Amino acid sequence: MRKFISQRVSSVPPSGIRKFFDIAATMQDVISLGIGEPDFTTPQRVLEAGIASLQRGETHYTSNSGTVEMRHALSSYLKHLYGIDYDSEHELLATVGVSEALYLALTAILDPGDEVIIPEPCYVAYPAEVSFAGGVPVMVPTYMKDNFQVTAATIEAAITPRTKALLIGYPNNPTGAVMSRDNLLEIAQLAEKHDLIVLSDEIYDRLIYGVEHVHFPTLPGMRERTIALGGFSKSHAMTGWRIGYAAAPAELLAAMRKIHQYTIMSAPTMAQVAAVEAMQHAEDDVSAMLQEYDRRRKLIVAGFNELGLTCFEPKGAFYAFPNIEATGMSEDQFADALLAEEHIAMVPGTAFGASGKGFARASYATAYEKIEEALERLRRFMQRHG
Repeated sequence: MRKFISQRVSSVPPSGIRKFFDIAATMQDVISLGIGEPDFTTPQRVLEAGIASLQRGETHYTSNSGTVEMRHALSSYLKHLYGIDYDSEHELLATVGVSEALYLALTAILDPGDEVIIPEPCYVAYPAEVSFAGGVPVMVPTYMKDNFQVTAATIEAAITPRTKALLIGYPNNPTGAVMSRDNLLEIAQLAEKHDLIVLSDEIYDRLIYGVEHVHFPTLPGMRERTIALGGFSKSHAMTGWRIGYAAAPAELLAAMRKIHQYTIMSAPTMAQVAAVEAMQHAEDDVSAMLQEYDRRRKLIVAGFNELGLTCFEPKGAFYAFPNIEATGMSEDQFADALLAEEHIAMVPGTAFGASGKGFARASYATAYEKIEEALERLRRFMQRHG
């Protein structure tokens, strides 16, 4: 029998995160610092809005773009947060999470062999999705000395005649880094100079600690060349609802909508209703969750540093990215041994690209008390291994 799996798919390795989740699922008493999912339940008012939608019998397709109510609410939401105007009819699209929005954006803009520059460490799906869309991911490094912020100079050094787009994700998964306005302005100028499309994944935009989040399309000249991706999974604890959005100039969004139309039809109806409630009435819930994440952030970062696992201060998302070189182990050895000996699940930094060498990712989207226990177990682990 001839091989039926495409080379494009075969060449992409499995997610480096799943291995540890699969092992942890077979063990007792595991504290997971690996999963990037809020431990909070969706806010009650948002739950009730989704339930009421189902009870009203709203179980049918919506417009391909999403309900009028969803798009109007989203337009107002982005205007309120960032002072930017998007036309709800032609420039906004409700998607099945940011994951679908990313797939649509890349599929819409890439021809075979087009290159996409991606700063790393990065979310594991970025290079895979570029490859699935027929493009070529070009990874550029970031460093702890720069607070894991990518620089315009690093990006420019990677640009070739085949470069079509830049894919950035800040606040960053896995590092928790947030880009400064000055650095983003330099990157915006670079995008204009080289005529690049920018895909800005801002799923963690509401999870910010004491700094400013810059919505990339608000930078000078960037609205017309940016596809902004966002959603409610992280900020509103709505991962299972699978609801996100894309905001882009009409021509780009029309191409994305065409792919969405043929592959998905529409985002889940009840999830769109819930998202409207989230945007309009759940700010107190977002603030409360953010305050708790900040408390956990301070605990876990201080704990890692006290144990000799040097950790820069993450300013966004809900991840810490400690340097584990003091253990004398590789990233995989560290994660494997920690899971086997102390039942703590962390993810090797190299799962997020070569720039993750010497690091591990820990999510603090778990209870404060569990983080305290995890740090105590980690103390034992460090003492055992010298």
